[in-house]
Amino acid sequence: MVKAAVLGASGGIGQPLSLLLKICPLVEELALFDVVNTPGVTADLSHISSIAKTSGFLKDDDGLKKALTGTDVVIIPAGIPRKPGMTRDDLFKINAGIVKELVQGVADHCPKAFVLIISNPVNSTVPIAAEVLKAAGVFDPKKLFGVTTLDVVRAETFTKEFSGQKDPSKTVIPVIGGHSGETIVPMFSQAKPAFNIPADKYDALIHRVQFGGDEVVQAKNGAGSATLSMAYAGYRFAERVIKAAKGEKGIVESTFVYLPGVQGGEEIIKQTGLEFFSTPVELGTSGAEKVINILGSATEKEKQLLEVCFKGLKGNIEKGIDFVKNPPAQK
Repeated sequence: MVKAAVLGASGGIGQPLSLLLKICPLVEELALFDVVNTPGVTADLSHISSIAKTSGFLKDDDGLKKALTGTDVVIIPAGIPRKPGMTRDDLFKINAGIVKELVQGVADHCPKAFVLIISNPVNSTVPIAAEVLKAAGVFDPKKLFGVTTLDVVRAETFTKEFSGQKDPSKTVIPVIGGHSGETIVPMFSQAKPAFNIPADKYDALIHRVQFGGDEVVQAKNGAGSATLSMAYAGYRFAERVIKAAKGEKGIVESTFVYLPGVQGGEEIIKQTGLEFFSTPVELGTSGAEKVINILGSATEKEKQLLEVCFKGLKGNIEKGIDFVKNPPAQK
């Protein structure tokens, strides 16, 4: 039996993600948590004729504890979108605080669960989660993941005309580094099956994968962000984690992990100077069983992209760790 919990289940990502998990045959119990609207979302989903028994909780009456107790997989899309007049730093402090509080709940109520962080900025929120779990004495690096699957999904989709695949999800394209802007590095040279991208299209394609989120925000006239595609990507990664946990072999996914605690991680730390990095990871019953280092096969262009990535990622990671170690003063 698999129990999954979605923290932030009433939001733009949380609702479609919860729908996908509700119809997933691998999930037998689905717990939804949010600060508003969870009873309505739960009632709506509970009318769907699928396996998962669905329950919903608000903050009152130990809602977080009830949602998390007995949970195997926790997916966290919680957070707020940036509002007019709000700086990126304001947004970071709010979302970082939300993630910190929710991960503390995981530490208290389901410390052995797989934890999948969607809340942005992932480059900082995953280090925040790691620090919270470390402080609670329950950190298992193999079970903490930053979900970077949307970058992979975009890389697959945007290269369809070059790969020639009718179903673009059948192309395997590693995307490494981080999960924002120039920290995202699609390794097109290592796509399987291999394909060629015309030189005059390469830079625009890289930029589109790195900043695809802007495309959606503009198309929605600032009234929303990439919620549906992110929900799909989050579900796709969660499903792979669950399948691997149940014993399915050969599952490899790009994901943002804490390298020191995973086999093969030390080699990437030496090459990047970073303790958190998104790279292809072999998933298994214990979670992230082995990281796969593909840095040595990078082309010259990819090496240039990686240099920019390393610098940006270093600051993002430090910002997350500092948020926990030196909390901002409460207003």
